[in-house]
Amino acid sequence: MRKVKVLFLPQETTAKNWQEDVIAAIGPRHDLAVYDKNKPLAEQFEGVEVVVDMGGSVGTRQMYDIAKDTKLWQVLGTGLDHVDVAYMKTRGFMVCNCPGDFSAVGLGECAMMYIMMLSRRVDEARQNFKSSIMYKPLGNELEGKVLGMIGFGSSSQELARRAKGFGMKLWAIDVQEFDRELLDELGVEFLGSPADMDKVVAASDFLSLHLHLNDKTKHIIDKRRIEMMKPTACIINVARGGLVDEEAMYEALLANKLGGAGLDVFAQEPTDPTLPVYQLPNVITTPHIAGSTDGTARKRAAAAAENVDRIAQGQEPLHRVDQ
Repeated sequence: MRKVKVLFLPQETTAKNWQEDVIAAIGPRHDLAVYDKNKPLAEQFEGVEVVVDMGGSVGTRQMYDIAKDTKLWQVLGTGLDHVDVAYMKTRGFMVCNCPGDFSAVGLGECAMMYIMMLSRRVDEARQNFKSSIMYKPLGNELEGKVLGMIGFGSSSQELARRAKGFGMKLWAIDVQEFDRELLDELGVEFLGSPADMDKVVAASDFLSLHLHLNDKTKHIIDKRRIEMMKPTACIINVARGGLVDEEAMYEALLANKLGGAGLDVFAQEPTDPTLPVYQLPNVITTPHIAGSTDGTARKRAAAAAENVDRIAQGQEPLHRVDQ
């Protein structure tokens, strides 16, 4: 197999694992260089056949225009709402991402963590411990609680596997149909279409979002749907902040019309951590780390490496998003 010249565009803010795994997966078999913002752009892109772009957010139109030898732009991430795919299509190279399968376990585990923390009122319990208040608060058991999952792709299915063990009632919404065998394996009692969305929203004790963000899904959980939720229900979002009307959600939380929220993603990132809603004990926040696990890093790096190998062998890369 011939060696391909590869340029890796890392994000300065991401953990070292992401970079190390990409270098370990591609470096030994190909001519891999890491982008240096202090060096001339044209020099670094000369002869580069594959660009590996961390999250798809490092690349710019200036880079796309100068990548004249590039055959493949590999996005090391799943979501494309911040990737200029339309413009990339005009540059003549293929664009691939890393589908949700590679980060599904991390997202599912993080969503389950939020559910457990909210049900046991962990932030309030921490404060009571610091104040030497014992035996409070009273937690809620998960058995019999309805977990509504909007979108039933890979991350949602991994969440279902975990929630099933806690005896939760699993309801889901998706545009696709799934084999009854899979639904029975995961313990899904109800799988509806988008027309059943309001039914699931109203019935859920925990509502977990697992959708890509686009024009159709933006604010899919809007003010109207938030108002139809149980006042004890919690929103779980490890997908994209823009799926929820954040202002409506914040108003409901501050007015005690929602039971809580577990939020890893926000419409604007970074968000303002001083907002009053984030000080509430029933709002748990993390800085977009649900998919940031050692497993996700290794799987995405391996997927990128496989596509570099395919380019080297004159084969079609996997997971194209430009067609």
